[in-house]
Order: sequence, then structure tokens, then C-alpha cells
Amino acid sequence: MNYEENIKKNNINLPKAANPVGSYVATRIVGKMLFISGQISMDEKGNLIKGKVGKDLNTDQAYQAAKRCALSIIAQAKKACKDDLSKIKSCVKLTGFVNSIDEFNDQPKVINGASDLIASIFGDAGMHTRAAVSTNSLPLGVAVEVDAIFELN
Repeated sequence: MNYEENIKKNNINLPKAANPVGSYVATRIVGKMLFISGQISMDEKGNLIKGKVGKDLNTDQAYQAAKRCALSIIAQAKKACKDDLSKIKSCVKLTGFVNSIDEFNDQPKVINGASDLIASIFGDAGMHTRAAVSTNSLPLGVAVEVDAIFELN
């Protein structure tokens, strides 16, 4: 089964790949590596998912926010690959940032939202290395941000 079929099978609707809002590019291909800038948590209507995990959002809500970041990552990857996800060989690494209170320590459970979504689309090729980091704030007050590195064919 190919990646597009997995997207359809899982009833996944990819958001539009957003343009950067700062002095950076959304994606960069270097050799056979595709780097995707951090994607912030936004709901299906494009509204920011904001707040501190452990205070404003619980772990399950933050997991869903991380999943939304992964949807944006895939949208950016698809755009960078000229709408052809078959150009992706594997997901190499995700780095997830969780805007959380000092006492919160379930960052890996939150970033599993992104990891699980990537694996559901890319299968074994979606199994990646990862970091899940807590931070005291993120851009625009969002709850989660995730960036990615993919290997291209």
C-alpha cells in the first residue's frame, strides 16, 4: 500500500501547507534529505491550539495537538515533493517541543501523537528517531511544535 492510500484509508485530511511567517523557509532539500521547519499546533479550522500542557491542556489534548503538527509536516513534505509522497524513502527524525508547566513530565506521550500519525501513513518507513522536549513557551503561545527530517529516494 502506498502513502496516499494510507492517508485515504485512515480518513486523513491534510491541511494546506502554510507559508512561513518569519525569516526562514518551510522546507529545504539537501542531497537526499528533506528538512521541514517546526510546524505549530493548529486545529482543522486553522485556529492555533494554545496553552500550557498540564494547566490549560491535558496529555490527551496535547497528543491531539501533536498529531495536528504531524499533519502539517506531511502537507509540507507533499508540497516539497511536488505532490508525490512516493519520493519519500523514510522519516529519519522528529523533534517535538511541548509548552508545559514545570511539573509536567509526559512529553513523550504528547509527541507520540506526531509519531503515531507518521507511522500510520509511512508504515515501517515512518519509524524514526525522536526527541521530546519541554519548554516554558512556544511561538504564538501554541501548545506543541514539531519539526522533521525525511530521507528521499
